[in-house]
Amino acid sequence: MLDHKEIVEEIKVIVFRLLDEEYGVEVDQVKSIERLEHITRVPRTPKFVKGVINLRGVVTPIVDLRRRFGLAEAEYNESTRVIIVGVGEIEVGLIVDSANDVIDIPVNAIEPPPEVVGGIEAVYLRGVAKLAKRLLILLNLDKVLNTEELKQLESIEG
Repeated sequence: MLDHKEIVEEIKVIVFRLLDEEYGVEVDQVKSIERLEHITRVPRTPKFVKGVINLRGVVTPIVDLRRRFGLAEAEYNESTRVIIVGVGEIEVGLIVDSANDVIDIPVNAIEPPPEVVGGIEAVYLRGVAKLAKRLLILLNLDKVLNTEELKQLESIEG
């Protein structure tokens, strides 16, 4: 019997919803969570880029995650949120159905993603965390906004 407690490495994640699934993104990649405000459309951007917002003086590209993942679109409502994330040098807002939680996940509870989860290809996923009563899909933001698309978004900002 061990009399010392094992130190379990954990990551802190923001939990948000798309459709009926719960997703997580690491807290250290999240700058803020905002209510949806007026989005200015920008021509010649990928379909999933809704446009830009002026967030406290910073022009921030906005991505609809449902569109990005090829999921059914939904009307925005009171619980719709924009999660502002930092990817490399730029900040991008991700539109989600709701953002409701911050939790710690033991790293050993994270498994590699299956090929497709909730209709989303594994390339966008970091893994799946199996917790007591929930399954949490962890996003790989570097893949959700790949480098070519980031270059396009940087030109929107600048």
